[in-house]
Amino acid sequence: MREGKAGSRFLYEPFDVASARLETHEQVTNERWSGLERRLGQIEATLDRLEKRLWLAVYGVVAFVLIRGVLSVLEIANN
Repeated sequence: MREGKAGSRFLYEPFDVASARLETHEQVTNERWSGLERRLGQIEATLDRLEKRLWLAVYGVVAFVLIRGVLSVLEIANN
């Protein structure tokens, strides 16, 4: 409430309430944003782990194909 001004106190209270609502909205928005950032960090970490696993699988398949090729070449050379 503003002191030193004439008039009803009800003229000034809605502005204070609006200010409080705005501050509360900003706090809620900040909390949601921090939650979103935390969740996105978890998703990025999960994607990094998935990418490592996929590359490991690719390297495993390539190694298997190369070993089979070398074994077939050695088999042909022995005959």
